[in-house]
Amino acid sequence: MSTLFHGARKLDSDGQVDDFWMLVEGDTIAATGSGRAPDRPPATDSVDVGGNWLVPGFIDLHCHGGGGHSYDDRTEEILAARAVHRSHGTTRSVLSLVANPLAQLRESLAVIADLADADPTILGSHLEGPFLADGKRGAHNPAYLTPPQPLEVEELIGAARGTLRQLTLAPELPGALETIDVLVEAGVAVAIGHTEADFDLAQEAFDRGARILTHAFNAMNGIHHRAPGPIIAAFEDDRVTIELILDGQHVHPDVAGMAFRGAPGRIALITDAMAAAGKGDGDYRLGTLNVTVLDGLATVRGTRSIAGSTLTQDVALRTAIEHAGVHPVDAIASLTTVPARALGLDHQFGRLAPGFAADAAILDAGLQVTRVWANGALTG
Repeated sequence: MSTLFHGARKLDSDGQVDDFWMLVEGDTIAATGSGRAPDRPPATDSVDVGGNWLVPGFIDLHCHGGGGHSYDDRTEEILAARAVHRSHGTTRSVLSLVANPLAQLRESLAVIADLADADPTILGSHLEGPFLADGKRGAHNPAYLTPPQPLEVEELIGAARGTLRQLTLAPELPGALETIDVLVEAGVAVAIGHTEADFDLAQEAFDRGARILTHAFNAMNGIHHRAPGPIIAAFEDDRVTIELILDGQHVHPDVAGMAFRGAPGRIALITDAMAAAGKGDGDYRLGTLNVTVLDGLATVRGTRSIAGSTLTQDVALRTAIEHAGVHPVDAIASLTTVPARALGLDHQFGRLAPGFAADAAILDAGLQVTRVWANGALTG
């Protein structure tokens, strides 16, 4: 089976092309070009994009759930949450887990590994806990925070069966720098976050192989003119991908615009979404903690600590372009090629080009998602 997409305004990290067409064979993009019939190749099916935007499917490095469902729950809950984000253009996801007892984390990693084996749109797992600083724990249960121990880390890697994509840690914890070595050797992307590290320690962690800054500006020391902290260390290091939650609440759009200008090609827009994404205000759970969502802002009940977000990636795209002043090409790259590169998968995902996965979304003139294809199949 082959499908020809035509009449599109293509937008990806390579730029914009009008009268764009794309031939998909199975789950892969076979050919692309521009022009009207009869210059387009034949296909068994066709999709008239009607002059709307055709963009690569979004990749979310960091998300905890949606639609009332959590990624640290049962298989059916995980799949229901994935469906919500897929309808908003996210075709490939890394499923994030908050701090829990190590035995429970091993079980969750094994469940995600099974799902990733069955569904290639699930890229694997992200352990955001438990190796975090208590003073910057955010919405992680302090009872489950712990310094990394070599045997425990190896057991977590083993439980994931090659699908642990990312692990966030605080480099100041005992054994953390040595743990970076172990994770890098295992092919896991190491992220620095939920940390009280200063500039020098963050720089050392990046030199050891850490390559991601978890939700920049949040759960870490801010920028001070005499103590620049981990944010500046990440901005100065071209090897580091910088996660950003662009919901207008975690980071001001003007600060986000500054981030895009300061680290061009290295900002990855994530959701860090919890169960309320796509669902609405109310009471929820994030791991073992009770969370209240009011006016779209999730906080640990009875505190002012933000507990993830209610964001979807299409909203992040619109916020970047309309409120942070980010060029559309740079904005779409932050949802596609940049996260793909952070995982070492930029040869497979993130572009509308021959040989890449057939992940795509059609957006209308207002950048609202109208249709989504993942792995060559129409979703929804």
